[in-house]
Amino acid sequence: MNPMNPTTFDLFADEEPEQPPRRERIGEQSWVLRGFALPWLERLLPALEAVLATAPFRQMVTPGGFTMSVALTSCGTWGWTTDRSGYRYTHNDPETGRPWPPMPEVFLQLAQAAAREAGFTEFVPDSCLINRYIPGAKMSLHQDKDEKSYAAPIVSVSLGLPAMFLFGGFERGDKSQRVPLLHGDIVVWGGVDRLRYHGVLPIKDGQHPHLGQQRINFTFRTAG
Repeated sequence: MNPMNPTTFDLFADEEPEQPPRRERIGEQSWVLRGFALPWLERLLPALEAVLATAPFRQMVTPGGFTMSVALTSCGTWGWTTDRSGYRYTHNDPETGRPWPPMPEVFLQLAQAAAREAGFTEFVPDSCLINRYIPGAKMSLHQDKDEKSYAAPIVSVSLGLPAMFLFGGFERGDKSQRVPLLHGDIVVWGGVDRLRYHGVLPIKDGQHPHLGQQRINFTFRTAG
């Protein structure tokens, strides 16, 4: 498996222990949906492979000149990019000049089902950022604020290695909750919580039966 662009996910590895999906409230309009994505895996992973075949993961550079430890790609009408000139959404992949791959139907269905479960019934994402974390990779506290409107929620799907999600307040210095996320968990936040700071602590070393030494994270947004 290419560490930057996995092309074969093991659909036949030992299955995750079955646990009934449950909701955990972490904010006024924020939820963790435990195991919500597990029934979708058989369709999610081949769709992910198809996206990566067109738009492989790459490590981007921030406006400050730092190379991100997380590798990214996108699908949908809009893709998110960063370089020395700033953060932005684009219709085309800047590395190829071609449009980002279309969002697979199973991605859209999962995002909308999770949003409905969290009380957001009108969610229509037009962008899916796909992040790949290897052990040691992290995401600093930040707000998702490059979208044109904040009316739609964020839907964040965790696959692979466990992560410790930081869910903070409306200022960077506010105290953050530490929320453990496992394979198949989904976090949804929006409404009054839409601009909360959030991040991910460094991923610990491990081996996931489906995805190996990595965590894959989808974040669905309405960008345009």
